[in-house]
Amino acid sequence: MKKMPHQGEGHFQRMPTRSDRLPVTVFAGFLGAGKTTLLSHVLNNREGLRVAVIVNDMSEVNIDASLIRDGGCNLSHTMETLVELSNGCICCTLRNDLLSEVRRLAGEGRYDYLLIEGTGIAEPRPIAATFSFRDENGVSLSDFARLDTMVTVVDAANLLADYRSADLLADRGMQRDGEDRRTLIDLLVDQIEFADIVVINKISDATEEVRAEVRKIVASLNPDARQVETDFGKVFLPAVLNTGLFNEERAAAHPLWHKELYSPGEHVPETEEYGVSSFVYRTRRPFDPKRFRAFLDEPWPGVLRAKGHFWLATRPRHVGLMSAAGVQRRCEPMGLWWAAVPRQDWPSHQEFHQHLQCRWDNAWGDRRQELVFIGVGMDEAGVRAALDGCLASADPRNWAALEDPFPAW
Repeated sequence: MKKMPHQGEGHFQRMPTRSDRLPVTVFAGFLGAGKTTLLSHVLNNREGLRVAVIVNDMSEVNIDASLIRDGGCNLSHTMETLVELSNGCICCTLRNDLLSEVRRLAGEGRYDYLLIEGTGIAEPRPIAATFSFRDENGVSLSDFARLDTMVTVVDAANLLADYRSADLLADRGMQRDGEDRRTLIDLLVDQIEFADIVVINKISDATEEVRAEVRKIVASLNPDARQVETDFGKVFLPAVLNTGLFNEERAAAHPLWHKELYSPGEHVPETEEYGVSSFVYRTRRPFDPKRFRAFLDEPWPGVLRAKGHFWLATRPRHVGLMSAAGVQRRCEPMGLWWAAVPRQDWPSHQEFHQHLQCRWDNAWGDRRQELVFIGVGMDEAGVRAALDGCLASADPRNWAALEDPFPAW
């Protein structure tokens, strides 16, 4: 874990870019975390850096843009541009608007940097994906802009309560639309796991004990992210501008659960100073659905995050995906095991077969339990024993008759 100390205001010197493409920093974070305050701080301390700003808001009146304009940032038509994108989300309905605006701003050649503030319920991953998206004319944001840094702002005083909440975004009146069934934890986890920098804001509003817990949560979700602790968004600007940290391939593998599942043994633990540990539960036998359902309803002391694949004895064709964070435990179908797919329908390229061969068992094919648990002070032996107790009998003839309380997939 690369951790940066509490940062106050610092003198900012213009840094050279690595290419002619306009560098971009994206600010994400839940409503009230302090994204706009951080953005205002950057604009007020840019020391001559010519900055364009795009602010995205879901409402008809773009409140955040108004705050920035009236916040003493001295935005002008000659040096800076504020583009308001309203009535939608950057990564979906406004993708074409974002493409045209970024292309226009980059093409003018008058700016050294672009800042994008997403709405408080925006997930950073699809915003980043927008930069590699190509429209029907083959045009991509990456042709003229360079995504440099993904920043997520969290509220030190409220993160623990939010992480332990079972609320849907809809419960707080913050859903994207009528189809949005995301929980608050879904959003917080997505925002932290995909960040290059996590700004822990309002640090003085939290006790040292709470601060320590916040650091552990961030480290367990994203051990590669740099943590910056501050008040009122007052960060040293080189911490969030021209860092060169964003890498699309690496960003997809940021979460510790992803490293454990897909790159076992290849990463170096960087969370020791926070006491964060992890382990992977692997076995080939399926779970008894009733027993596994009961396990999901039990408390898991010390576990902050868990994710992985599983299979149920009553559903030998389906890959199950288990995801847990805070009080949330979710299981859903992920597709079919390749062992359940006719071989003539398998991909033909060599890489697929090499990948599958590493996970193939003569009896069960690629079916397996592979669950990652991440936390502080976890009872690893107890969790493993509980999961062993969920395994179905060794005789497949008994599996079809087992009680299955999971909803239909």
